[in-house]
Amino acid sequence: MKISGAHKLPLGRDRAFRAMQDPAVLAQCMPGCESLDRTGEDEYAMRMKMALAAVTGQFQGKVRIADSAFPESFRLIVEGSGKVGFMKGDGLVRLTEAAPDSTEVAFDGDVHVGGTIASVGQRLIDGTAKLMIKRFFDKLAAKAAEVE
Repeated sequence: MKISGAHKLPLGRDRAFRAMQDPAVLAQCMPGCESLDRTGEDEYAMRMKMALAAVTGQFQGKVRIADSAFPESFRLIVEGSGKVGFMKGDGLVRLTEAAPDSTEVAFDGDVHVGGTIASVGQRLIDGTAKLMIKRFFDKLAAKAAEVE
């Protein structure tokens, strides 16, 4: 499944880039994230709870940041699996200064799901992915406002 979109953050580009690579910030902003622990350079072990229609489950996996070009872009690679299936995602995140204290974050990537979780249907998976991304950016924007 292809996934793409853009969101504005009330942060300058440098701060937005740093926030999006800070594991403490990411863990607080990612819906369902229970832990995000550093395992190596730009690599993290992740544990999260996922709910999709009647299918719920615990996922364990890893998050890796690659091709980092501060403050313009980075690639985010995510893998997770649990009793209800698996998920793999790879996407390019681009940050563009929209105003002195505002950044547009555009993303474009692919997500693959399998197992029981894939049985709920493409539309529901697509809608849930978009909702989770929106919640992530809403929380990230709120977190930025707390710091100001």
